[in-house]
Amino acid sequence: MLKSHKILYMIYIVIWIVSAINPKYPSDWFLENVLVVLFFPILIWIDKKYKLSLNALIMLLVFASLHSLGAHFTYAKMEYFDVITKFFGFERNHFDRLVHFLFGLLFFRTFFEIISFYVKQKKIALIFTFTTIVSISALYEILEWAAAIYFHPDLGMAFLGIQGDVWDAHKDTLLAVIGAFLNVISYLFFWYFKKKSK
Repeated sequence: MLKSHKILYMIYIVIWIVSAINPKYPSDWFLENVLVVLFFPILIWIDKKYKLSLNALIMLLVFASLHSLGAHFTYAKMEYFDVITKFFGFERNHFDRLVHFLFGLLFFRTFFEIISFYVKQKKIALIFTFTTIVSISALYEILEWAAAIYFHPDLGMAFLGIQGDVWDAHKDTLLAVIGAFLNVISYLFFWYFKKKSK
């Protein structure tokens, strides 16, 4: 594993530890981090197997750091986002919406690099990556709901962060789709202009 990759992992571990100190709702923090604890060693294995690019890992670090921040305060009450909420006159804190959008935007490259390992046709790999992001986003909403019901039914609203919006899961999934779609457009434009410049 490259030294730069190890440094990124160490940075994230420090961020994760800091976010674990005195979280606003410890039970909510636990629920938010179950998947993180399970996924982190898998990511290291994936990195070794598929030799992920530094850019892909930096994007994952940004996303994971924001997730840690959201878990510490809870997504619905992420106080550092209140400035934006007040500035635009939003009725709710949209930090969770931002993170769902960034899932589609920032995870895309990692999935594309993994899928490209097996699918050599770039455009086909792009389609598979897009559908993977959409599927995982929808599945996450289902797992999030199931985890809230199973572990802490009384914490459901705080954990799910719906803030009174019955369409919360649909909007979160849509934002992830938009983030992924922006990647698709960017890749296609990049390949087009690269081919045209030759």
